[in-house]
Amino acid sequence: MRHVGAIAGRELKSLFVSPVAYVVLTLFAVLAGFFFLASVLSFDSNVAQAQQFQAFDFLRELNLNDHLIAPFFQVMWIVILFLVPGITMGLFAAEKANGTQELLLTSPITIWELVIGKYLAAAVFVILLIAVLGLFAGIVFLYGEPEVAKTLSGLLGLLLVSLTYAAVGAFASSVTRNQLIAFFLALVLLLILWLLSVVADLGAAGGAVTTNSTVSQILRYLSSADRFEQMVQGLVDTRDLAYFGFMIGIFLLLAKASVESVRWR
Repeated sequence: MRHVGAIAGRELKSLFVSPVAYVVLTLFAVLAGFFFLASVLSFDSNVAQAQQFQAFDFLRELNLNDHLIAPFFQVMWIVILFLVPGITMGLFAAEKANGTQELLLTSPITIWELVIGKYLAAAVFVILLIAVLGLFAGIVFLYGEPEVAKTLSGLLGLLLVSLTYAAVGAFASSVTRNQLIAFFLALVLLLILWLLSVVADLGAAGGAVTTNSTVSQILRYLSSADRFEQMVQGLVDTRDLAYFGFMIGIFLLLAKASVESVRWR
């Protein structure tokens, strides 16, 4: 694995040489600022209304984590879902389009080094995005006293789900030479992962599957939504951590198989 760092560094350089990285970072920061301000104004409005109507029970239930930080993280999770494919779409597709993939495959670099190196570059970029959200969450600590553990749990949930999405995007990029196709393929896969729990709920409501059926349990296990929601609420379960590790490993393995299949064509 001695070439992983060099591959990751090369990929990060190519990301920041092109305008894609700057567009994604700028767009993400602007959207984060907008939704953070919206969350603050919504929280302030709720407090003002509760005071006006003397709803003291509701006031006691209001807290910065559940009614400001959590809604902000939940919205930004959806934003990340749409932005990550833009980061990962060129990881392998660009090499194919430029005709440089054959050179990489015939070099001393192993397939695993290539896949992990490119994934790590995307992971570093994803960490930058989460760091931006951490800065906005930090502003709340300047003017209030939210729970540190709950806030960190939400940020960890965002990081893990983003790293999983980066692995999905790497796989999508490995199966095509067209970056636009890679973007939409990754987006579709991420939407499916997001909506699996919704499908399980609809199936249970319609009587197609029971809540405790094998099909329902499989759909819920593969869904990223429920696990992220739990972490935003401050619940860090080792099963959720194992899920994210499993999903990252599976999609990187699929990306390796896809890249390796070029040798057999």
